[in-house]
Amino acid sequence: MVLLKGDERLDYLLAEELRIIQSPTVFSFSLDAVLLARFIRIPKRGSMVDLCSGNGVIPLLLSTRTNGEITGIEIQDRLYDMAIRSIEYNSLSDKLKMIHGDIREIPKEIGFSKYDAVTCNPPYFPTPSQEEINENEHLAIARHEIMCTLEDAVRVSSQLLKQGGKAAFVHRPGRLLDLVTLMRKYRLEPKRLRFVYPKEGKEANTILVEGIKDGNPDLKILPPLYVYGQDHQYTSEIREILYGES
Repeated sequence: MVLLKGDERLDYLLAEELRIIQSPTVFSFSLDAVLLARFIRIPKRGSMVDLCSGNGVIPLLLSTRTNGEITGIEIQDRLYDMAIRSIEYNSLSDKLKMIHGDIREIPKEIGFSKYDAVTCNPPYFPTPSQEEINENEHLAIARHEIMCTLEDAVRVSSQLLKQGGKAAFVHRPGRLLDLVTLMRKYRLEPKRLRFVYPKEGKEANTILVEGIKDGNPDLKILPPLYVYGQDHQYTSEIREILYGES
């Protein structure tokens, strides 16, 4: 039995035999998080960190792909609490843990150069003026660089990784040059890049980038990923990612 608070609900986590606590007014995961969790190449064992974890969706999804230990970091207490309860509900406390804290301080707390992989679905947008910012504090922090910047996310990812460890990010195409520049600044050599398109013939609206700490330059551009077909239904690849069906 799980205790739900306010407008929370307990949802199935797509094709996985897992459940996750969500809230329409606090946080619900998006396709971006699911794509990132599938994109990164992670070891069967080892230790991983997910930055800006929200309600814990990426650690939960990664848990189906590895026997390693996964630590999620979330600064918002309400989202952290949702993630903790989801982990406990799914009986995954032995391999998943959450830390309530600021990602900028996390390397001092959990250690430098110790981890095999890091994922991050960071806030996408610069902080707007006070008049433009979302009145919902939870959504504002999730969407805007209020508590951390893109540079913070990349720097901390590098600080956490062992040499040869992998970091993966999901972001918007408009920040691609910023992201790649920052990755190289902090010794994360971009190795794999994939553009995600709403459908064929449209502009890309998402990028997935994976880098290796102190890796050799050799960037591979992967085939495009289309979310919808011309029939306005999910493509077979997206159906497989979301529901385990083609």
